[in-house]
Amino acid sequence: MPKVLMLAGDAAESLEVMYPYQRLQEEGYDVDLAGPSRKQLQFVVHDFVEGYDTYTEKPGYSWPSDLAFAEVDPADYVALVIPGGRAPEYIRNDPDVQRIIKAFFSEDKPVAQLCHAPLALAASGVLAGRRTAAYPALAPDVAAAGAEFVDSEAVVDGVMVSARAWPDHPAWMREFIQVLRSKAPVNAPM
Repeated sequence: MPKVLMLAGDAAESLEVMYPYQRLQEEGYDVDLAGPSRKQLQFVVHDFVEGYDTYTEKPGYSWPSDLAFAEVDPADYVALVIPGGRAPEYIRNDPDVQRIIKAFFSEDKPVAQLCHAPLALAASGVLAGRRTAAYPALAPDVAAAGAEFVDSEAVVDGVMVSARAWPDHPAWMREFIQVLRSKAPVNAPM
């Protein structure tokens, strides 16, 4: 069974981890969750509350990472998923995260990313010249990385599929599954 890698850390958005994790399993892919170390990761829930100028954050699910970033061999995986939340703010500085992201882009393997994940792509030097959605507050960060910010529920740029945040899940995963099926179908020989 083809394997998909997910990069996360503490304070990743619960829905942005769990939805693609389970959706990809439904499609027949194995999914490995990598974190800064092998540990129980603590996710968060971001919600929008009337009267707040930004989203709120509450404790969410916890989930064990299958392996540490340092243990990841990108050659073992057909695709990469990077959820949002606050995790991309700090995992982007990990040299192994940068190594992993660069490998997927250099091999032209499918990448799904949303919300704050473009921060990790920018730190890895792979965002310049691309079109990407992101959490709208990141529009200046996307532009500073040399990319075009697109305010849309699903943006396809080659084999990279991006979205703004968890409300975009259906469109985002629909587009990503199409890309994934064309590049690494479940029934194809590995």
